[in-house]
Amino acid sequence: MLGLSDDSVLEAFEKDEIANPSSRNIYPDRTIYQSRPIDRPKAIGLPVLSDFGLARFEGGNSDDDIQPEIYRAPEVLLDMDWSYSADIWNIGAMIWDIFYDKHLFDAYDPITNKLSNKYHISEMAAYLGPPPQRFLEKSETSWKYFDRSGRLITGIDLTDKLSLEAREEWFDGEKKEQFLNFIRSMLRWDLNDRLTAHELLDDPWLNDYKL
Repeated sequence: MLGLSDDSVLEAFEKDEIANPSSRNIYPDRTIYQSRPIDRPKAIGLPVLSDFGLARFEGGNSDDDIQPEIYRAPEVLLDMDWSYSADIWNIGAMIWDIFYDKHLFDAYDPITNKLSNKYHISEMAAYLGPPPQRFLEKSETSWKYFDRSGRLITGIDLTDKLSLEAREEWFDGEKKEQFLNFIRSMLRWDLNDRLTAHELLDDPWLNDYKL
């Protein structure tokens, strides 16, 4: 599923539907419309839903690599056991991408122009601060990126370059604070600290935008 940066095709689609309504079957509880072709847009936005081939069944291995690279949760990058909470991380990262039409995490080392766990984790540290010690102790590979005190040792310090506050450009005042709190409730190092899907439904920012 791709985003649309050119919505002119939707206007044409709407006009066609008004001029020549689609065939339909009307039932007491629903209406089923015949599909109508849509023109190819001039420009396609970022993928919104993708890589279902990386999905996993419940009860399978819970320590292998999952998720598209730029959306990988910290526990995946650090070779830890993961669970449903990894999807909550995905939601937080994708909401940001949808709002701003650009990725929150790049995950590409600008020097080598290759995907880099080291760079990706350095981005996370810049946005979220240092990870809790109890979180690092669950990983057998955290020593590659952090010392015993939790200090980043990747040699890539992005603290002065990246922050959620600086990158958030849509909201002001209380709305900005609410939005960032909403994002931070999903983007947390420890999967056990992230809000559940049910808890997110009660978030103040999200409820302000309910239809």
